[in-house]
Amino acid sequence: MHTEIETRYFEGDHGLRLAGDVGGDPRSPCVIMLHGGGQTRHSWGGAQRELIRQGFHVVNLDLRGHGDSDWSPDGEYGLPLLAADLNSVIAQINSRPALVGASMGGAMALYALGQGDPLLAQALILVDIVPNVEAAGSRKIGEFMRANRDGFANLEEASDAVAHYYPQRPRPKDPSGLMKNLRKREDGRLYWHWDPKLISDKPRSEPPEFTEPLLEAAENVRVPSLLVRGLQSDIVSDEGIAQLKKRLPQLEVMDVSGAGHMVAGDKNDAFNEGVIAFLHQHMMRGR
Repeated sequence: MHTEIETRYFEGDHGLRLAGDVGGDPRSPCVIMLHGGGQTRHSWGGAQRELIRQGFHVVNLDLRGHGDSDWSPDGEYGLPLLAADLNSVIAQINSRPALVGASMGGAMALYALGQGDPLLAQALILVDIVPNVEAAGSRKIGEFMRANRDGFANLEEASDAVAHYYPQRPRPKDPSGLMKNLRKREDGRLYWHWDPKLISDKPRSEPPEFTEPLLEAAENVRVPSLLVRGLQSDIVSDEGIAQLKKRLPQLEVMDVSGAGHMVAGDKNDAFNEGVIAFLHQHMMRGR
């Protein structure tokens, strides 16, 4: 059984280097995992291992500007460029995968599938993201990512920032796991791994600029689709789901109680169970 996970590098748009953890039998149905803005591939660690155990080949990417992937040389991170990266990776794995995307990663997957080749993927799983996001929750994410631009003196300071953003989560006794999301620079301070240019200082339009392109993309998606929502999410509302279902009528919705926007991190077991059942239904039939 192919259970080992190795880090590989893929070529994104215009040769930009993208890091990814890859595991599972390459002959098995493929799943590409796309994390949210400000996260890394490590946020999917538990889900990736379970998907591999369930017989899938999994490619778990760091998006451009995040983790161990290159930053955009011009500071551009729009949906067309992110979708171009995804198209490039899919061409390199030579498979028609399922796409599992959280937040920004889900928007990227929806855009790539709906504004490009409708046969790009076999299935689409959106994790706590809809085109019409709730403004208050979106602002909260932006404020977190814009804060602490001068870095942290130590891990405890970084842990304090995370605890303030996620007050509902138990604070780990050992914050060393945060080092996957931090980088020590020449000044000796710790900085979040992402490119600061990901977040603009300009006032955000309401609705956000991505709303209409994503709604248009949804109309062109023909593959089985699932939305996983944390019931405590401040990003996805009933209204946002209803608006998406008008454009994407085959959309199934799975609510995860006790979870917020970071569904996989808040309730990993429930998340895995629902996603794996959906993927088995739509990708494993006849195998």
